[in-house]
Amino acid sequence: MQTFEHPCRVAADTDLAHDLPHDLPHDPAHDPAHDPARRRFVQTSLASGFAAAVIPVQAQSVIHTDEAGLLAGEVAITVDGQSIPAYRAAPAGRQHPPVILVVQEIFGVHEHIKDVCRRLAQRGYLAVAPELYARQGDPTKYQDVPTLVREIVAKVPDAQVMGDLDAAVAWAAAQGGDTQRLGVTGFCWGGRITWLYAAHRPAGGAGGAVHPARLRAGVAWYGRLAGEATALTPQHPVDLASQLQAAVLGLYGGADAGIGQDTVERMRGALAQGAAGSAAAGSSIVVYPDAPHAFFADYRPSYRQAAAEDGWRRCLQWFKAHGVA
Repeated sequence: MQTFEHPCRVAADTDLAHDLPHDLPHDPAHDPAHDPARRRFVQTSLASGFAAAVIPVQAQSVIHTDEAGLLAGEVAITVDGQSIPAYRAAPAGRQHPPVILVVQEIFGVHEHIKDVCRRLAQRGYLAVAPELYARQGDPTKYQDVPTLVREIVAKVPDAQVMGDLDAAVAWAAAQGGDTQRLGVTGFCWGGRITWLYAAHRPAGGAGGAVHPARLRAGVAWYGRLAGEATALTPQHPVDLASQLQAAVLGLYGGADAGIGQDTVERMRGALAQGAAGSAAAGSSIVVYPDAPHAFFADYRPSYRQAAAEDGWRRCLQWFKAHGVA
């Protein structure tokens, strides 16, 4: 791997403590996702490079994984008769690779998430990252985090996300991916979604078609664990611990200003109540005491190399130990 040079622009406010979508007021009646006549896909293709809200990036630590030996690039996934953009990376020529869903940060499927897909593909996985904000707008165009959260992230229903991830699994199966060996990993906003998807019971894939999938494991990176129940986010990971269908490894920073250690301990307690042999009981949480939020984000000042590298090693081991590899 080599460092990735990116042109610098005027820095936006990227304070890491404010990355997480806290419970902002929102009226579902004015949400296009709740109006069938307005449920269109606003974002139809992926942007190149990094999201505007994180530029300039920390070029000296950015990891760039090239596409040598990979089938990598943008694809389209059908949902409800329309298409959402996604990024896919897979080892070229490999038959029936295991599948990993990669769930975006609040910044959408930008260069960092694409690179994570390529890193996983280099390990033999078909990694796919659907743009889960496609109906709400293009998150990569926003210059500041508060506006991005208010205008896009806070308007995304959990139910919509679960359905789009199901569609991504169905798409991967249609491409020859082995969805009997399925994993999911996500970062920040996607960390919370990882816990939710591990508790999700899919009715089928895109268009209601049943896909032969078995989610075996998840790895959640600094995802929010608790919060207020709303119409769009009716439950949070701490509420769903007993319903996990696959064991999840949670990776958290002890110095995360947005996710208190009290909620981490609540989640640990909820998992500990799981029956012997259950996915809840088999789940685990690791806390890096001095790491802030987004410690894996190598393009940001929050990056902590030691914690990131240890977390990545644990991530790969977790998938292997649970039969995804």
